[in-house]
Amino acid sequence: MQLYGGLVLYGASAGLMVRAGLGLDPWDVFHQGVARHSGLSIGTVSIAVGALVLLLWWPLRQRPGLGTVSNVVLVGLSMDGALWLVPRLDPPAARVALMAAAVVLNGLATGLYIAARFGPGPRDGLMTGLHAATGRSIRLVRTGIEVLVLLSGILLGGSAGVGTVVYALAIGPLSQYFLRVCALPGDGDPSRVVAR
Repeated sequence: MQLYGGLVLYGASAGLMVRAGLGLDPWDVFHQGVARHSGLSIGTVSIAVGALVLLLWWPLRQRPGLGTVSNVVLVGLSMDGALWLVPRLDPPAARVALMAAAVVLNGLATGLYIAARFGPGPRDGLMTGLHAATGRSIRLVRTGIEVLVLLSGILLGGSAGVGTVVYALAIGPLSQYFLRVCALPGDGDPSRVVAR
């Protein structure tokens, strides 16, 4: 339940960022840029990119698990579902509130599904793999990845804005916090999650 709840919330939070219209999280700036060039939905692009990111796991010796495979499919489907269900908002205050809620929800979702210990998703496996390989903090590694992906997304024509900046600065600390909060009893350091 923790795994699949986290994955559905993760995709929903990404869809809410799109609906807020204040800039997407860095990965979705990239996904949107690719979607604009391919004609696919942003959720479909997310699924395809997730599968490709798995290739970067090999040199980091990360092993995919049930959570990894589930992430590749469910996040994109949930994102497209949220976009279908949630209408576009016009009042600026409502858009700011939606953006802030989406960022916090994304941090919670990250903590939920990684701490469930069924293997991180492709993007978070890259994060935890680099954390283990370099000894750098989760917050530093995650922020570095987000900045690199953001720049690529902007070059592809994805939407960046104040929401993008808030996400890039907040998601590292939020992920680290929620990994601790959502840890299962007796798991030790939840940031060093490996697939079962």
